Amino acid sequence: MPGPSPGLRRALLGLWAALGLGILGLSAVAQEPFWADLQPRVALVERGGSLWLNCSTNCPRPERGGLETSLRRNGTQRGLRWLARQLVDIREPETQPVCFFRCARRTLQARGLIRTFQRPDRVELVPLPPWQPVGENFTLSCRVPGAGPRGSLTLTLLRGAQELIRRNFAGEPPRARGAVLTATVLARREDHGANFSCRAELDLRPHGLGLFENSSAPRELRTFALSPDSPRLVAPRLLEVGSEKPVSCSLDGLFPATEAGVYLALGDQRLNPYVTLEGDALMATATVTASAEQEGARQLVCIVTLGGESREAQENLTIYSFPAPLLNLSDPNAPEGKMVIVTCTAGARALVTLEGIPAAVPGQPAQLQLNVTENDDRRGFFCDATLEVDGETLSKNESAELRVLYGPRLDDADCPRSWTWPEGPEQTLRCEARGNPAPSVHCARPDSGAVLALGLLGPVTRALAGTYRCTAANAQGEAVKDVTLTVEYAPALDSVGCPEQLTWLEGTEASLSCVAHGVPPPNVSCVRSGEAKVVEGLLLVAREHAGTYRCEATNARGSAAKNVAVTVEYGPSFDELSCPSNWTWVQGSGRLFTCEVDGKPEPSVECVGSEGASEGAVLPLASSNPNPRDPSIASDLTPGIYICNATNRHGSTVKTVVVSAECERGPASPQMDESTCPSHQTWLEGAKPVALACTARGQPFPQVHCSREGAPQPERQRVSREDAGTYLCVATNAHGTDSRTITVGVEYRPVVAELAASPSSVRPGGNFTLTCRAEAWPPAQISWRAPPGALNIGLSSNNSTLSVAGAMGSHGGEYECAATNAHGRHARRITVRVAGPWLWIAVGGAAGGAALLAAGAGLAFYVQSTACKKGEYNVQEAESSGEAVCLNGAGGGAGGSAEGGPEAGAAAESPAGGEVFAIQLTSA
Repeated sequence: MPGPSPGLRRALLGLWAALGLGILGLSAVAQEPFWADLQPRVALVERGGSLWLNCSTNCPRPERGGLETSLRRNGTQRGLRWLARQLVDIREPETQPVCFFRCARRTLQARGLIRTFQRPDRVELVPLPPWQPVGENFTLSCRVPGAGPRGSLTLTLLRGAQELIRRNFAGEPPRARGAVLTATVLARREDHGANFSCRAELDLRPHGLGLFENSSAPRELRTFALSPDSPRLVAPRLLEVGSEKPVSCSLDGLFPATEAGVYLALGDQRLNPYVTLEGDALMATATVTASAEQEGARQLVCIVTLGGESREAQENLTIYSFPAPLLNLSDPNAPEGKMVIVTCTAGARALVTLEGIPAAVPGQPAQLQLNVTENDDRRGFFCDATLEVDGETLSKNESAELRVLYGPRLDDADCPRSWTWPEGPEQTLRCEARGNPAPSVHCARPDSGAVLALGLLGPVTRALAGTYRCTAANAQGEAVKDVTLTVEYAPALDSVGCPEQLTWLEGTEASLSCVAHGVPPPNVSCVRSGEAKVVEGLLLVAREHAGTYRCEATNARGSAAKNVAVTVEYGPSFDELSCPSNWTWVQGSGRLFTCEVDGKPEPSVECVGSEGASEGAVLPLASSNPNPRDPSIASDLTPGIYICNATNRHGSTVKTVVVSAECERGPASPQMDESTCPSHQTWLEGAKPVALACTARGQPFPQVHCSREGAPQPERQRVSREDAGTYLCVATNAHGTDSRTITVGVEYRPVVAELAASPSSVRPGGNFTLTCRAEAWPPAQISWRAPPGALNIGLSSNNSTLSVAGAMGSHGGEYECAATNAHGRHARRITVRVAGPWLWIAVGGAAGGAALLAAGAGLAFYVQSTACKKGEYNVQEAESSGEAVCLNGAGGGAGGSAEGGPEAGAAAESPAGGEVFAIQLTSA
């Protein structure tokens, strides 16, 4: 026998629990009455479902028992004091099974209640009308047959997601099933296209079950509004055979206008309208074409339909035939002087008029004769025909043009005798001739044959200026005319016509004239700077005429200005104040004789002794532009009479000077201190050597000699670091000596002497360190530049060491170490490249100059690559080529790049065997 089902198991467990409690109760209270129990007492089962009922008693030994019900049974399980039975296909809305036992001549009973429920599987919304007028009511009706119990049912009518009405049926009898909900709704415009539906909810949650929901299929509502007015029909009253005209039919107050239909017909000919919508308005347009078969009165009909209703409009249309008149010229292209006949004809019922003169009667032609001249060329003739149709006079006309053939004419209006244009802007050169056929015009210079490009847009240049002969020709003859082209341009002042520098000689006559180029000829005026008076005519040159003049040339096309510097030269002359006739020289004072001479160009002056002890001796003169190397102290000078001669290219003059001498009072021995000879002095490496800044006080003026550690200072072209040290300066004159010790320091710009990487090869994820050592005084500050994106970079306290932990691909690239002090900056670069499983490192230098070459710092690794087998690479400073030259190589030559070209990339890959490549780098 198969085992009990899960429901039966639960019923049996409940039964045994009840029996256990009953036995305990019997033992505790022997006098407790016996009872029968039915589980579950109340049950709610889905219609057509099944249920296990458990019937039990506390009677120790019941005589018999059973379960009375009208429902179908599927199986039974029995015990001494219990009975379990499965009821199936339960369909009755409500039934009451009875459990009974016979115990001690008494019948024990327990009555249960089983009710069924049915889900709302069918929710039906009654179909809506195909079209519903806006503003009128319509009915929504929802049916849910069989669902129940009705008291747990709720129906809702919805417009889209909006609830219109909601009703529950609480209080209905338990046996009631199915429900109907009806509502009246007012149709609105916004309801057009809306979906209406019904939702049913069976809420059995109070009974320990769930909420069962279902909805009907949505039904779309179509609402409409149609104006009571007739459509507006617009059409021509008359229509000519063979012509076509537009007609239109419009109507407002339509909703939805997109659903409206339009019927448009002329008689029995249906038209194909093009419908346009704008809001609630509709317009249908069509083209009506009239045929000869339709000639006469016809009716145009327009019908607009919407929602099963229609509106109609009609108009009358008359179709007629009216051929255009014919206008004929006996010779449309007549030579000048020929007789031409013009004739105008039309249909049998039309009256024609030619050039304002009507025909005698309708149907007859009108005619005109004329002897043509040049003035008749392109003359238009007009023929008008009129016809009366349905009380309205219609007219048609025709025109024709007469061409008269005549020879070329070159008029001044179309081909002027002179043209004047500004230089530069693009112009179109035009010389047009009248004539029929149209003449061709050719303009060329008689002398050179240069041709003007007529009718083309082009820049105007000075080369176009001149006189041209223009010839116009056609089949009837030719005409000739001379024209002149003038090109105007702004003034220009060049160095030939107006030099920047002028030199005049005092006492001569001169004029300030500047010649300017330009068309029309410019007017040139010159004004001295700071003055308003124009300089004109010949001038008697004086020194006050020297200065800067502003010359300006002006014409109608613009202006040009230029500064002219005028220099006035004159011969030399002495005056007593600048070159005294008597001068006393004080021995040991260090002063020289000053003799300044006025003259331009500046005269040269020489003073020579003329008699006595000074004869032939040259008197030292103080220079107006002193040179530090020139002697400023005269140690020996002979008193006497000197003749001073001043000379320039415009003449010479002389002056006699008497020189006397005396001794300075109070001799003194040499003295040096911190103010005249500082104890600490600084030089800069690479500068031109200078003497130590040491002087001494004394009378006569002491001579100072400085030497390094007792030896003379070596002669050098440039200051070097070896010049640093201790110097002894000794001042000496006739009265004694003085000495002072000087400490000289040499400062120099920085040089990155070493840039190294450690270790030489690192796997990704490993660590590496870059070390930078610089030589400088004062000491240099170290700074680094790393590749963008490089992370986890550490620096030492003085920045001399850069370290990377956990090397990645982003650490590949160029690193730069820069050393900087007050005298300059020097940098070197090292390149870290990731290729295969290794990090490759190359080093280079930045602008270091000759100092880096002197440092001679080398940095090396060794390389094996496909480009250079077992060779070496030389990485140069940044200011050189920047390429690594392959040395002693067997394959690649000198093409490998320190930056990593295709060859370097191939060499960086590690072969399968795990062979490691290295690279040697040296400073160039």
